Amino acid sequence: MRKLAALASLALGFAVLEGWVVAEGDAPVRARDLGIPFDFGAPGRWNAITDVPGVEVGHVTLIEGDSLRTGVTVVLPRGKGDDARNPCFGGAFSLNGNGEMTGLAWLEESGLVDGPVAITNTNAVGVVRDALIQHAARRWPPKGDDYGWTVWSLPVVAETWDGDLNDIYGGHVKAAHLDQAIEAAASGPVAEGGVGGGTGMICYEWKGGIGTASRILDARAGGYTVGVLVQANHGLRHQLRIAGLAVGREIRDGLVRTQDAGSIIIVVATDAPLLPHQAKRLARRAALGLARTGSVAGNGSGDLFVAFSTANARAGDAEGLVPLTMLPNDRMGALFEATVGATEEAIVNALVAGRTMKGRGGHTVLGLPHEKVQEILAAHGLSSSPAKKRP
Repeated sequence: MRKLAALASLALGFAVLEGWVVAEGDAPVRARDLGIPFDFGAPGRWNAITDVPGVEVGHVTLIEGDSLRTGVTVVLPRGKGDDARNPCFGGAFSLNGNGEMTGLAWLEESGLVDGPVAITNTNAVGVVRDALIQHAARRWPPKGDDYGWTVWSLPVVAETWDGDLNDIYGGHVKAAHLDQAIEAAASGPVAEGGVGGGTGMICYEWKGGIGTASRILDARAGGYTVGVLVQANHGLRHQLRIAGLAVGREIRDGLVRTQDAGSIIIVVATDAPLLPHQAKRLARRAALGLARTGSVAGNGSGDLFVAFSTANARAGDAEGLVPLTMLPNDRMGALFEATVGATEEAIVNALVAGRTMKGRGGHTVLGLPHEKVQEILAAHGLSSSPAKKRP
């Protein structure tokens, strides 16, 4: 029987599953717990994309036997309540296009992110996209002659390749899993590492997956929140930099790739009142946070980013004139810094949360060695904290 864990954002302990050993009640370790320093402001309460009011995240993780290592993650810009159907102004950016994010043509044309942003494995994109449409049709059923327009959407679904650890051609992600991820979505802390769409992902040749972080702007900059969530499956070991240090050159155990053949999906959320062109500007800045971890966006990497603003609740109104607010472009500097900082930290959080995983064909990917990273930090005069013990 399939072992399926529907992991809400609040999940802090998990059962022991084949291929992924996690102690019950073991508190998650994050980058700041290791004393890793980060720039560009202070994080929010949960240091997660869910610090942006209204944003919810849900995971479904699929682990079974020796070859099933996959899942789906959803980001709900306005949660799953009554406001869920209201679009957000948004924009997208492709740093390197060797990947897929559906719905971008209409997002570019309309400037709207309409409904959840879902992330899964490469071969499950179609299933998840179709499931999002059917989910909307069930929740907001067509009415009379208005058939179609009440539920019409071109969903945003993105992917990274998990075929090293997962039986990616097995068709294991089903429509029901998308529904379960939405049902599991919540505000609060977000489970990271090998969960949801990030279950079988590899980052800088260590176990990667889901990571998240946030920044709260100073009151003088508006006090807005920027949150980032990544599905990190990119990079070669020698490229990795943590706190500006060439950590990947100092730890060479367990190399698994000869070329950059992964991808990264980055979702940026903010409550700052941005118009679509400004959201696109934020999406571009995510590339700089990615670069701070060492990535060069290799030829085989699909580096696709989407950003949205939860302000302007009537952005998708179809009748009459829509009143809007907009942050002047001259005041976006602090948002740029926050996006860069939160993106960098989200990627490192994905690495720190990654645990050694054995998957398809006996392939094993090691988790980032916390103690060794702390030793490198200390050797360069950076603060370090005792690492929490991992199983």
